[in-house]
Amino acid sequence: MALFRRRAPKVTRVATDGKVEERKTLNLRGSKVEIRRIEEAPAKPKKQKKARATKPQPAAPKAKNGLSTSRVSGRRPVDDEIIVPVESARKQMLVSVSGSQTQVVILEGPVLVEHYVAREDTSSVAGNIYLAVVRNVLPGMEAAFLDFGASKNGVLYASDVKVPPGAKGKRIEQVLKEGDEVLVQVTKDAMGAKGARLTGLPSLPGRYLVLVPDSENVGISRRLPDDDRTRLREIINKVRPEGFGVIVRTAALHATAEELAADISRLLRDWEKIQEAARGGGAPRLIHQEPELLIKVIREHFTPDFRKLLIDDRDAHDKVVRYLQATAPDLVAKVQYYEDPIPLFDRYHVDDQLKKALDRKVYLPSGGHLVIDRTEALTVIDVNTGKFVGSSNLEETVLQNNLEAAEEIGRQLRLRDIGGIIVIDFIDMESEENQQKVLRRLKETLARDKTRTQVFDVSHLGLVEMTRKNVSAGLLEHFSRKCEHCAGRGIIIDESFRPRTAPINQASAEVEA
Repeated sequence: MALFRRRAPKVTRVATDGKVEERKTLNLRGSKVEIRRIEEAPAKPKKQKKARATKPQPAAPKAKNGLSTSRVSGRRPVDDEIIVPVESARKQMLVSVSGSQTQVVILEGPVLVEHYVAREDTSSVAGNIYLAVVRNVLPGMEAAFLDFGASKNGVLYASDVKVPPGAKGKRIEQVLKEGDEVLVQVTKDAMGAKGARLTGLPSLPGRYLVLVPDSENVGISRRLPDDDRTRLREIINKVRPEGFGVIVRTAALHATAEELAADISRLLRDWEKIQEAARGGGAPRLIHQEPELLIKVIREHFTPDFRKLLIDDRDAHDKVVRYLQATAPDLVAKVQYYEDPIPLFDRYHVDDQLKKALDRKVYLPSGGHLVIDRTEALTVIDVNTGKFVGSSNLEETVLQNNLEAAEEIGRQLRLRDIGGIIVIDFIDMESEENQQKVLRRLKETLARDKTRTQVFDVSHLGLVEMTRKNVSAGLLEHFSRKCEHCAGRGIIIDESFRPRTAPINQASAEVEA
């Protein structure tokens, strides 16, 4: 076909004496024809000198509460929009106790969305307050390692150190010395080779709010409606004790002034006991212990929008009832003792869903699937269309698959309790509008998650980066152990690359001969 391609006309432009002459040569029936066009040259706009842009210098980082640090904040989320979660009207909580293990699950309809497990041999220490002793201070890391009684020392960063009077702006080695006793709280359990994360700015969580000593800040959950935020702020300003900050939780949506005041009084008594116990010295030792997992989950999650709470153990049932009678009497009627001969988790198909949640691959309703891989640094989630072929066009097929995947990813992160850095490889979409639709669906699903998350915009490689607060071990870590043969890599090395050598005794015999 190249033989029949029309040749483009030859065009020449010449500028002389303020005029532009354009010459165009055409081939018409074997003859060359030249066409000339002369125009006045446009006036050249005067170039304005641009002011030399000065590169803005980053401001010196400021620690919110702790000592000064050289760390600079990195990327920010794509926006600060707060998406109010649409709560399910069919939420239920199930508690199953078997021997030394207690499991708590949350269902939205028939779907399992969250799971918590506590064992006597692997209990979490997050939230506990200790009197710790400084073992070594590392100025180059702007951190100190403290012995608080665990097998591994915990790490305390400069930004989490309580600033003594007159020490503002000082470095960590000027405030902490080896052998000092410090009151600290565990914010993150030890994981793998890393020790626990500590803070010298403890806080006491209650049913409706969190009490922060040595602070004057008042924060209210941004998930609450504006009218309720205004009402709660007015109440807190009246009942907040001087020298204490308060963070109002989502559970305080329908709380009265009397209930909030009672919660503050209860936490104040706990703080006075902590201070009294810490005066005795003798670090390292435990000063204040968080309640067991069952009560902690009830405190954090059980709200009036739950239909019921089923417990298959009489002692656990009585314990929950006593706690709710003291903190939220209106919820006691929703607590039921499960006596059916069919096991509680079998009746609600919890075991089947847990087994699927431990698998690497997650199937989507339309035929696509997710592949979830954990690494030392981050978690990678790959989205595939699988058997889903759509009906209209490729872009619409990819959009529908990605929307399904975004919703399922939000559920899997909660159920598997995956924390840290998460990278999601959605199927590539050409339309930026469709990319925003998928991001919006992901954020709407994550809005139901009580754990703090941050979602960033789609990167140049088409990846979505996000973070989820990492507090303790996830579902997979609770119900698995490393393979003894491959040490957790999932492969066994083929050692056929080694050259075959004769045994030593045989080789020495040949030399003697």
